[in-house]
Amino acid sequence: MTDSSDQIRALVPTTLARHISRRGFLTGLAAAGAIPALAACGGSSGSSGSSGQPSASSGPASSGPAQLGSSLSVYTWGAYDNPKTFTNFTGALGPKVSISSYDSNPEMIAKLVSAKGTSGYDIVVPTGPYVPQMAANHLLMELDHAKLPNLKNYDPAYLDKPWDRGNKYSVPKDWGSTGFVYDTTKITRPMKTWNDFLAAAQNEASGQTSVLDDPDEFVGLYFFAHDMSWTTTNQSDLKKCQAFLVDKLAPHIKKFDAYPGSGGGMPKGEYTLMQAWNGDARQGFLAVKNASQYKWVLPGPASHLWIDNWSIAAGAPHPDAAHAFINYVLDPGHSLLEIEFIGYNTAIVGTEAKAKAAGLKYLDMIYFTKAQVAELQSGAVNSATQTHVSILNAAKAAAAG
Repeated sequence: MTDSSDQIRALVPTTLARHISRRGFLTGLAAAGAIPALAACGGSSGSSGSSGQPSASSGPASSGPAQLGSSLSVYTWGAYDNPKTFTNFTGALGPKVSISSYDSNPEMIAKLVSAKGTSGYDIVVPTGPYVPQMAANHLLMELDHAKLPNLKNYDPAYLDKPWDRGNKYSVPKDWGSTGFVYDTTKITRPMKTWNDFLAAAQNEASGQTSVLDDPDEFVGLYFFAHDMSWTTTNQSDLKKCQAFLVDKLAPHIKKFDAYPGSGGGMPKGEYTLMQAWNGDARQGFLAVKNASQYKWVLPGPASHLWIDNWSIAAGAPHPDAAHAFINYVLDPGHSLLEIEFIGYNTAIVGTEAKAKAAGLKYLDMIYFTKAQVAELQSGAVNSATQTHVSILNAAKAAAAG
């Protein structure tokens, strides 16, 4: 039987030495000794500069219905929700919402572990593979589905995932994938696969390529291109992956950039070829002067499927308000506000038609076809995760050299 402390050590890194990107949900996981180190820095802030504690309200004060109370505390990724969602919720149902942010799943988990059920947070937003270990270590409260009638609005394809059968502890917030964008004026041949990406990176886009500053997405370049499981723990395969990415690809990389779209690299014309998450890539298309110059590709033969989730923290002081908020955002109309802001699919049926009617652009970067979704693969937290971190660090050193 696995000791619970071993499970926690697998979830929380020994150190968060580098800034962990929004989608870097497996970054920096390391071995033993994690809890003492992170318990001491549990108050570290997220990207928004929050103290990590419930902070200023995003909506007007209201006493709200008695059963919901007057407040709700949400602990989530920085800039990951439409502010209108919170103000509208307060106006409709009463609880005043406070927001605190974090940069990674490990940071959020460390805070909950150190608080031992007294964090003061109601809602947290873990990525799928973290849910089972968090539940096993009593960091999450079981959801009361009777208080979530809008569960009926979900596309069932995104429910009942292996990490949370029956959605006992989590329901989808949004989901996305990883692809690439290229400048068609500099790469004139058709680009459809990860092999195309790797070939162009070493040729037409040499020195003008950005890759995600995320260890799992980075090693995914190799494994997806070779049509291999990207969660493999086979040491021989991992060594071959490292040899290619560090020795052959890294010298051609201009930058490890988690946000080439919204971060400004694409709008400024800094790159010819960019590995990117679909929502961030869409932000780049919205910001660039000549969008027709670029093309987005969700490449074959496979790519990443990630799902972030609404969950309620164990010891949540306002569980009824938390259920009410989650149910609120599962309404298609309210969900559309989130999609408009973040550019990721919320898995709520009916939002695509509403998005079209609202005139949202680049919907193909939000709503994938069934064939595309069928090729996506989930990630995992396993014994290879730290190896991924080592490969990324070695590649950075090689690129800098």
